[in-house]
Amino acid sequence: MPIARDSADDLRPLAFREPDEVLDPDKLYTVYEIGRLLQGLDPDEELDVETENVLLDWAIPWMMNHAEEFVFAEPTDETEPGYYGLAR
Repeated sequence: MPIARDSADDLRPLAFREPDEVLDPDKLYTVYEIGRLLQGLDPDEELDVETENVLLDWAIPWMMNHAEEFVFAEPTDETEPGYYGLAR
């Protein structure tokens, strides 16, 4: 349900960071970890499933928009996600 603009305490511009502003160039991350980093969280932060899903909804399109800046590494186990890092 929409809220009145005056009821919001803090209005900020919507800004997306570049991959090199979010990721360490010497590390590879799962998409889940990237989602956390985009929100300023620790990549190992424990989250409930609903929050994790919202972060993925932001992380996946962001990664696709910057696909040329990423490399991909196969998962260490077939039940695990792959890893992504900066292409340098």
